[in-house]
Amino acid sequence: MAREIQRRDVLKGVGGVSAIGLAGCITQDSGGGSTPTDDGSGEGTSTATDEPSESKRTIKHSVLMPITGDLASLGKIIRDGGTLPVKQLRAAGDMPVKFDQTVEDTQTDPQAGIQAANALASAGYPSVTGPASSGVNLQVTQQVLIPNQMVGCSPSSTSPAVTDLQDNGFIFRTAPSDALQGQVMAQVASENLGNSSASVMYVNNDYGQALADSFATSFENNHGGSVQTQVAFTKEKSSYTSELSSAMSDSPDMLVVIGYPASGIQIFRDYYADYSDQTDIMVTDGLKDSSLPGEVGNDMSNVYGTAPQASGPGVDAFNTLYQEEYGRAPGVFNSHAYDASAVCLLANAMAGSNDGAAVRDNMRTVANPNDGMKVTPANLPEGLRAAANGESVFYQGASSAVDFDQNGDMKAVTYSYFKFNTDVEGNIETLDTVNFSK
Repeated sequence: MAREIQRRDVLKGVGGVSAIGLAGCITQDSGGGSTPTDDGSGEGTSTATDEPSESKRTIKHSVLMPITGDLASLGKIIRDGGTLPVKQLRAAGDMPVKFDQTVEDTQTDPQAGIQAANALASAGYPSVTGPASSGVNLQVTQQVLIPNQMVGCSPSSTSPAVTDLQDNGFIFRTAPSDALQGQVMAQVASENLGNSSASVMYVNNDYGQALADSFATSFENNHGGSVQTQVAFTKEKSSYTSELSSAMSDSPDMLVVIGYPASGIQIFRDYYADYSDQTDIMVTDGLKDSSLPGEVGNDMSNVYGTAPQASGPGVDAFNTLYQEEYGRAPGVFNSHAYDASAVCLLANAMAGSNDGAAVRDNMRTVANPNDGMKVTPANLPEGLRAAANGESVFYQGASSAVDFDQNGDMKAVTYSYFKFNTDVEGNIETLDTVNFSK
């Protein structure tokens, strides 16, 4: 049975966290350019064009996420969720508009992300699905998207700092804040796993620091636990034995690891070489990667985690679309990426213009509940036709209902509590869900 967490509980555990968070990713390497593409492979850039028609205007939309770097393994598949709506709309045919979609790679690097975002701005893209990682997202948002009046709708940036951005209403996200995930982690650690002490290893960036602090505050203040030590680590080192030695020195009941797959592989290889597989380990959304057990060479059966879970009204239709297009089940943040793109496209159709301010002004118009046509992933083509015709619509997504609050955050989200289990398809088993509503 799903459990409920109310807003007052989240605020009580957030404390002084004001740094940044992250989460998933998405994007295709386009070599620093801004070429219209509908390719979801991530193996290069291809150009796809709609049938020419002088009477049709073109909706422009972009996807900006890490396809290379520390988040590449997650970024490539989340990108597929972000590009799927245009694929679906093109396949439906008889559209009143054409589509110009391009994908750019942030390389999990702030400067590369800024360069890619500037290319999108120069090419006149009014909206972006992304960015993702905390250090990239906040810099790209503040240095490029907001000054250029571009709508950013991230499917995976979970930083608490996003909520308070002075963004003039241009920044949205379909992913929930890490201020909540820290609470969920602490609850699971105490109530489900029965642990009273923990050590934390976190990637040395805004995402890692914010989530480590959020967990520690909630674990100690709300659950009476003890955080023995917090150890920062650098991405993609060849060895993490020193950091693990510091984290495990006082034999904690549980080790919390906050990071990304490329680093996580080495961390877990080093862990299993020297420490017991009977100690509970907890990870976050950034390490919810089904390939980890095979890469690490261990079934990782002592590893648990939390991550945003798709639970929107349109989740079944999305799962079918994704499976049919890519031949695999969707993973973490895939549905959030689909929803981010779908809402931007509907807002653009309703606005009737590739103007960032006009798209911004229609994001809540097409997403939040109204008396218009209900649109889900199942009938997105019909919904876009209606929006382009000026008819009222409201989107009900795959990840959630996609109801934006005044800050561009979700009003209601769901988290999964999972564990690695190589006996199930995809190596990840969902154990429980935790619902949150404001």
